[in-house]
Amino acid sequence: AVCGRTPERLDAARATLEPYGRRVLTVQADVRDHESVARMFEYLESELGPVTTLVNNAAGNFYSASEDLSPGGFKAVIDIVLHGTFNCSHTFGNRAIANKRPGVILNIVTSYTETGSAFVLPSACAKAGDYALTTTLAYEWAEYGFRVNAIAPGPFPTPGAWKRLVPNQEFEDQYRLRQPFKRFGEPHELAAAATFLISDAASYINGECLHVDGGERLSGGQLNFLTQLLPRDSLKGLFRKMRAARSE
Repeated sequence: AVCGRTPERLDAARATLEPYGRRVLTVQADVRDHESVARMFEYLESELGPVTTLVNNAAGNFYSASEDLSPGGFKAVIDIVLHGTFNCSHTFGNRAIANKRPGVILNIVTSYTETGSAFVLPSACAKAGDYALTTTLAYEWAEYGFRVNAIAPGPFPTPGAWKRLVPNQEFEDQYRLRQPFKRFGEPHELAAAATFLISDAASYINGECLHVDGGERLSGGQLNFLTQLLPRDSLKGLFRKMRAARSE
């Protein structure tokens, strides 16, 4: 089952997954809204039976110098990333606990969860909260047979992420060269890690955060290099252009 806010993207996800031979159920829902999430789980379990595994992957991000960040911009990311993860985990967990069945939760955080990162303050704060939620529930809900883990991906090119975070080819080339392997991640590398952590092969792994970043985190905060790339005023101008392009 895949949930999201945009019907067109849900249809595209279903079309991508159905050739693998499984039934794919899509649900239009807003993870920022606890009631919407509750309705989503009600529908999913009426169609599929008990839900045993939850992957919290909803995210939002954009560049901004922290001094230029608006309260609304900060809230928009926190609502999706942190509140969304809570809403889904809380609803899923309560339904499973009430029915005395175990569950598995996998939260997608970032490679800068522990270090922080320049120019993505809302994301850094929200993902740090997701990591704290991971370790807290891992211990507290183990009593109910739950496992809760996280994955911290490095750069994996997707249209949504690249539109918000990679303004041009020159930037992409410089970013790639900063990676220890001089390349970005491939989707199957992230999928393999997620599949392992939610499977019975990881039955004694709980409260862990697996970095799938090729070692990028060892260089410090993921986007801190931007402070050496351009003067601050030039960076701010670049960020404004990227925000304007997204709204077109």
